[in-house]
Amino acid sequence: MSISNTSKGIILIISSAFCFALMAVFIRLAGDISFIQKAFFRNAVAFIIAFAGLLLDYKKSGKSAVSIPKGCLLYLFIRAISGSIGIFGNFYAVDRLVLSDAAILNKMAPFFAIIFSFILMKEKIKPLPLVAIIIAFLGSVLIVKPSMDFSKTLPSLAGFIGGVGAGLAYACVRKLGALKCNGKIIIFFFSAFSMMLSIPYMITSYNPMSLNQFLCLCGAGACAAGGQFTITAAYYHAPAREISIYDYSQIIFSTILGFVFFGQLPDYLSVIGYLIIIAMAALNFFYTKKTQLHNEH
Repeated sequence: MSISNTSKGIILIISSAFCFALMAVFIRLAGDISFIQKAFFRNAVAFIIAFAGLLLDYKKSGKSAVSIPKGCLLYLFIRAISGSIGIFGNFYAVDRLVLSDAAILNKMAPFFAIIFSFILMKEKIKPLPLVAIIIAFLGSVLIVKPSMDFSKTLPSLAGFIGGVGAGLAYACVRKLGALKCNGKIIIFFFSAFSMMLSIPYMITSYNPMSLNQFLCLCGAGACAAGGQFTITAAYYHAPAREISIYDYSQIIFSTILGFVFFGQLPDYLSVIGYLIIIAMAALNFFYTKKTQLHNEH
């Protein structure tokens, strides 16, 4: 019995969600190491894989396969900066929040991608997605729980800002895709840039690591790479309108893994926030799917 492309896409995107949830577990298990150092090792794995991929492309197709198309450099820099904000914000949150809280704040990225796609690519925002963005933002407030005690709010705020950064990064990837930029160049450029941002800290404040901590960070990098490859393969097999909602399965995985490894349970306000954000994601998903099907016919 053959599996349809849509089913393959769903399996792959759920696999990606599990990889990213497991990455967060490894980041947390690495213990008392700065989130900047953790991000450096996570990016190093992606850098090596992207570099190896570009070498293969060069051998197969020559210089044209690894050249940066005209007009791409600005968006590569914006993607690198925003992606670095996304990773640093997410890793800071993962170290200090319940894993499912950090995961859902990072999943605000698709909503911000809609806003930034409007700015970068002039993609119109229709009324219903705009309402979904506003309500999802209000749902995120229940997770962030702003208070006068900034030290308590900071980790949630960092996670939220990380989601904003990731949203801008996604919009830049869309723009770079439209400009026919090789995906491996995007990952290579971003990973190299993010590693360079980490180097001053690594030189001045490097924390010596045990073998266990080093292996945890290698595991985090491997899971991140696995997540990137499977999500890319997922969208190769099926369009976003059919599978993107399944990416929110990461919240389920993060909740389960957070409880199993760290005894974490989200509070009731966070759970309400999860439900609001996931409901708005589902609303936007089904609306987009219906609109695209209507346009096709």
